[in-house]
Amino acid sequence: MSLPGNLKKVLIITYYWPPSGGAGVQRWLKFSKYLPEYGWEPIIYTPENPEAPAIDETLQSDVSAGLTILKTPIWEPYTFYKKLVGMKKGEKVNAGFLNERKKPGFAEKFSVWIRGNFFIPDARKFWIKPSVKFLIQYLKEHKVDAIISTGPPHSTHLIALGVKNKLNIPWLADFRDPWTGIDFYDQLRLSSFADKKHRKLEKTVLSKADRITTVSKNWSFDLNALCDRTIDVVTNGFDPADFTNITGKTDEQFTITHIGSLNKDRNPAFLWQTIRLICDENESFNKDLKIQFIGKTDFQVFEQLEKEGLSDRVEKIEYMPHKAVIEKASQSQVLLLLINNTPNMMGIIPGKIFEYLAAHRPVICIAPPDGDSASIIRDSKAGKVIDFGDTVALKTVILDIYKHYKSGNLSIESSSVNTYSRKELTGAITKILDEIA
Repeated sequence: MSLPGNLKKVLIITYYWPPSGGAGVQRWLKFSKYLPEYGWEPIIYTPENPEAPAIDETLQSDVSAGLTILKTPIWEPYTFYKKLVGMKKGEKVNAGFLNERKKPGFAEKFSVWIRGNFFIPDARKFWIKPSVKFLIQYLKEHKVDAIISTGPPHSTHLIALGVKNKLNIPWLADFRDPWTGIDFYDQLRLSSFADKKHRKLEKTVLSKADRITTVSKNWSFDLNALCDRTIDVVTNGFDPADFTNITGKTDEQFTITHIGSLNKDRNPAFLWQTIRLICDENESFNKDLKIQFIGKTDFQVFEQLEKEGLSDRVEKIEYMPHKAVIEKASQSQVLLLLINNTPNMMGIIPGKIFEYLAAHRPVICIAPPDGDSASIIRDSKAGKVIDFGDTVALKTVILDIYKHYKSGNLSIESSSVNTYSRKELTGAITKILDEIA
């Protein structure tokens, strides 16, 4: 599909773009797909050679034929990092302190210290100056009505800041995740100097951007506390087009599926202990059970499952194209939503939650009951929310779901799903763009 003419133009600075896969690419890929329907033509600025967490060529189908995509080279220190920690050249660097094979050794701990104290705000810092120079020249010759930066990596915001300072183009800064409030910030081994620098840069972005968006209500409160200004909330969502031609035929086994990255902070030991207990008490459940992981999963999860004697019930799928993941979600008997047990847990809304809703399969959500994810699950009637460590409630919920599975009537009717349609949410973004432009 080509783009119509006579549209306002918006430059979107994003590190993640197809063929990069993973959660980071989805938000602005989908917004870019629907922006022209609201009178805006997106122009994408992205690295020519990023360190992609995964490759998913199928995402190219969401890129409009007439879309302008600007690319410049980026130098990142990951080559040295991989050598330091003994990784192979083609191995991918995981985000969020997720370790798939072993406990981090001295080299990895040292590299974290280097990362936090010298690569500020992140390992993409060397892309900032050349990008500002390139974009200022480009924008002098190709006028746009607004700029959007989306982070992490938060280096994208500093690129937009440099352009804003020079050309004063209206700027929307989008925080898909917090900066100093991110769940692993305290694991970066920061010196007081580095911490102050992170916080100073963050406040500068928050004060200079014309508008700021984030993905959850609680994170908007956190950002507001830093800058005392209104923070717009535009959640992530699902694309109805991704759910066309889905068979809808559910698995014969009682599959409990987790989709996406699962790091140690999301690993609820009491869940695996409860499942082990049910297996010991219920022979039928023990026979029917399959636990399925799709995506990067920390080695500690599998250590725990082995400890509980559940390894033979586990299927691990490293990575699947996005469309195939949606198919798997729609086929699973139960979908597992695990929220990080970290200081920023109230505002965590994993992007997968909306595709879970659209898949119309029951969700077991382990999260703080008054957090943003819990509210979405309850309000949409998509499943049950269990507080951290509440073994009694968890056991009751699992057995109740299993009973409906055995009787052949395990289903849900999620309400308010269309509220989270990517197309509808794009309208909220363009409303902000119209106001600042």
